Amino acid sequence: MPLPGLLVPRLRRGLALAFVLLVGLGAGVTAGVYADQAYPDQLPLLAPRASAKGLDQATFNRALQIIHNDYYDPRPSYANLSHGTVRGLVEGLNDRFSYYLDPAEYQRQLNSYAGQYTGIGVEVTNNADYPVVDTVFPDSPAAKSGLRPGDVIIKIDGQDVHGQNSDQTSNLIRGKAGTTVLITVDRGGEHLDLPVVREPITIPSVRSVKLEGNVLYIRIYSFGDSTAADFDKALKDGLPGEKGVILDLRNDGGGFIDAAQNVISQFVSSGEAFELRDHSGHVDRHNVSGNPPAASIPVVVLVNANTASASEMVSGSLSAHHRAKLVGTVTFGKGSVQQDFPLPDGSDLHITIRRWFLPDGSSVEQKGLTPTVGAKLANPAEMYDAGKPELGHAKDTQLNAALQLLGVSSAA
Repeated sequence: MPLPGLLVPRLRRGLALAFVLLVGLGAGVTAGVYADQAYPDQLPLLAPRASAKGLDQATFNRALQIIHNDYYDPRPSYANLSHGTVRGLVEGLNDRFSYYLDPAEYQRQLNSYAGQYTGIGVEVTNNADYPVVDTVFPDSPAAKSGLRPGDVIIKIDGQDVHGQNSDQTSNLIRGKAGTTVLITVDRGGEHLDLPVVREPITIPSVRSVKLEGNVLYIRIYSFGDSTAADFDKALKDGLPGEKGVILDLRNDGGGFIDAAQNVISQFVSSGEAFELRDHSGHVDRHNVSGNPPAASIPVVVLVNANTASASEMVSGSLSAHHRAKLVGTVTFGKGSVQQDFPLPDGSDLHITIRRWFLPDGSSVEQKGLTPTVGAKLANPAEMYDAGKPELGHAKDTQLNAALQLLGVSSAA
């Protein structure tokens, strides 16, 4: 449920998420915030180990002193003050894709990177009003309870969720396995109370189905730890004899750039997949790996407004190399890269460190990708469900448009 993300490749061992050199840099950024000698042992994150040029330490010190001496309710713990201070530093960046996670929040994020958590099995988009269900994972508690894409969540356990952000919504929905959460939704003006029993959830990374006309359909839900291997297997098992590939990246909010690079490399023979640029102007070019198994087969990519970041990287790169046509609606428009910097107390800084660009030098930032063929889906519930292929795709206008591009007249 977080905002769409694109992360640098992780060091696999121990799930350490930051490169060694950048961990040192990150530690330097958090040092020297607090210069008053009164609390260095109690507030280790704020201890004066280095100077911070231009930082108004006097104002910060005075504010902390007032809270410590005069706050009416029980004095907040030093751990909470530390977390709040670092959270405030990140909020000062005015970047919606950079944020601070306390130890519990960070652990939940690690679980989501691995595609595992305890919840109900949905992806939602949070807007200014209420969360909207984008994806209901096959065989999940949400699917069993009757939740559908397009449902507007208005209450969770009786609590109105108007205006809540993704983390707040996620925290209310997730919980211990075996417990029940009551989800109240608005479905076409009708309010429905749906009790859902939380279970351990494993998010599917890739699902594939053979469609009519010898077309291989592959959906990527997110670019996670297992995506590269899962996608390779889907191609290896499904490609022989197929005349075209439909890659469905609708509602895919992104993930790891190494997974995105792997997918691009399955279809492009040579050249640049994408490039990364940091604040100093350094350019890091990422090329395809070569010898792709699907270098010549026609490809159509399905996209929508929730196709973001790593999925835009794949869509845009395949389009720039003239290896795929895009069908759907304009994509999200996220052209930045984030990285996790774990902190000593188990918390985490998740901040933007680079921008990414397509092989032609263009960026999707705040404008997205415009499809080759525009096609709208009137009802999100009509999106083809690869977990239930027996239901067909007769009402999925975007998928049917993709089939037509491949010369297949859909009758499903």
